Amino acid sequence: MKILIAGGGQTTALVAARLIREGNEVVIVEQDADRCRNLEEMMDARIVQGNAASIGTLRKAGIADAEMLIALTSVDHINVLFCLIAAVESRAKVRLARLRTHEVDLWRHVCREAGVQIDFIIHPETDIAERILRVVHVPGVSDILDFAEGRVKLFGMNIDDGSWLAHKRLEDLDAARSRDHGIIAMIFRGQQAIIPHGGESLLPGDTVYVMTRADNLKAAYRFMGLSTQETLDRVFILGGKQIGIEVAQQLEAKGAAVKLFERDAERCDLISRILKKTIVIHADGTEESTLEEEHIEGVAAFLALTGHDEDNIMASLLARKLGAQKVIALINRLNYLPMVQRLGITTTVSPRLTAVDRILRFVRKGRVISVTSFREEEAESIELIAASGSKVVGKHLMDLKLPRECIIGAISRPDGEVIVPRGKDVIHPGDRVIIFALERTVPKVESFFLADHRSGQGA
Repeated sequence: MKILIAGGGQTTALVAARLIREGNEVVIVEQDADRCRNLEEMMDARIVQGNAASIGTLRKAGIADAEMLIALTSVDHINVLFCLIAAVESRAKVRLARLRTHEVDLWRHVCREAGVQIDFIIHPETDIAERILRVVHVPGVSDILDFAEGRVKLFGMNIDDGSWLAHKRLEDLDAARSRDHGIIAMIFRGQQAIIPHGGESLLPGDTVYVMTRADNLKAAYRFMGLSTQETLDRVFILGGKQIGIEVAQQLEAKGAAVKLFERDAERCDLISRILKKTIVIHADGTEESTLEEEHIEGVAAFLALTGHDEDNIMASLLARKLGAQKVIALINRLNYLPMVQRLGITTTVSPRLTAVDRILRFVRKGRVISVTSFREEEAESIELIAASGSKVVGKHLMDLKLPRECIIGAISRPDGEVIVPRGKDVIHPGDRVIIFALERTVPKVESFFLADHRSGQGA
């Protein structure tokens, strides 16, 4: 597939590298000369220097022949203009655009009314806010993701020295638990991503991901030694950008007492007019004295959501030391993620990974429902629909010859039944299957479920 991407920033670099590895032809339009040179050195893509809102530049980049268009510049109106030009200049079937404005819903409406075809508008701030709100009430959980329209849950957690799970073999845990307690689908150990099998042991410092049915989520928490906060009383937010405001508004609606720290006085004034109940504090929320004066000890959650990774990391470490029950840090640089988790900040959110996941869903084959990347794209979860002619249908899972670097985490039947699978379970045509795999094996894993094996593919 020929894919034209507008903008040459870090999100584009992540997306383009993945698309190229999967055999797509990628063309990138970027205005900055230094970025163009960097992109040319990094990847096997055609780089066109110029303005992504210029018709001449886009013609030079081959917009007429592109099969997919992705607008990822840092300027919202250029992304919209890119899609507007594409409506005339391109026959591409799929057009995606990232918008960062808080008026994203209004822009969706305007584009629809004006006939500007954008198949999907990516708004990372909304996705990140939803991700934060899912985990903020569970101190020991780093992430909670939904699959199968919410019927299946995946949660991440760290194995501490004092955890009863430390040094336990997975086959022993399987013998001790019922299906209600889910399945351990992934382990991250230092720089290593592991798709686990029965002989693997859990070690202190591991980050593990557990998949379970939604109605058994609390039972799975208890089995893994976790507890939840049924209500949130106090939450501190560091940073008054759009994401901080969005999260504060939603926490207000849930009845939490929120304090938001922002260094910029003018920004504080603006935020105080937007938020109804949140206390907006003009102060440096990375300073110990400030947090102590505002009584951080015992706060239910501390959310570090500034635009600076270093500030978010340092503030999260400080908040944990001062007694915050849960800390969450916004991290843009993916190479920071393993280091941050080793420092004990178990919950992180990344706008770039969020955007990559959204885009990959549209690039993949038609039966792929969702894609989620983990860490520095070391592993993926893929939710897809099993095709009737695929190699996996009608056989016991124990008899499938799937790559060792993958595991089936859950099966959701069309009638709504959810199965946390064991070796004797069978996949039927039309089932939603949630798979976990190391990134390098993803194309092969997908071929087992999606390809027409009568033609010999995926063997």
